[in-house]
Amino acid sequence: MKSTDWLDGAAVGLSGLCLLHCLALPFVVGALPILMPFAEGHLHAQMLYIVVPLSVVAIGLGFNKHRNQRVVFAAIAGLLLLLIGATVAHASLGIVADRVFTISGALMLAAAHWFNGLLSRRHRCIPTNG
Repeated sequence: MKSTDWLDGAAVGLSGLCLLHCLALPFVVGALPILMPFAEGHLHAQMLYIVVPLSVVAIGLGFNKHRNQRVVFAAIAGLLLLLIGATVAHASLGIVADRVFTISGALMLAAAHWFNGLLSRRHRCIPTNG
């Protein structure tokens, strides 16, 4: 396993955790009214401090191998959706917009990391002339 594989794997895992958080929290809060005070906590903004640098490094290292710009554009779009969800949508547009932006961004970013890892592995398997 190369260094970029664990970075992409970690980024996909973090996207999955974000998605699980976004989808499960409303049901947990609805089923357990005692947790209602915790529903106001905003984990998305704090997660960006881990997600953004990890994604930039993983996608950058992968791009140096495979040179596929679509992966980079998908990652940038996913990160932008996450940033909008954690900032503008959360503060101004409400919880539904926050969830829509965040879930869309997490799925797009996870897909970008998955393809980044796949293309990086394929690149390692291609023999070079020289």
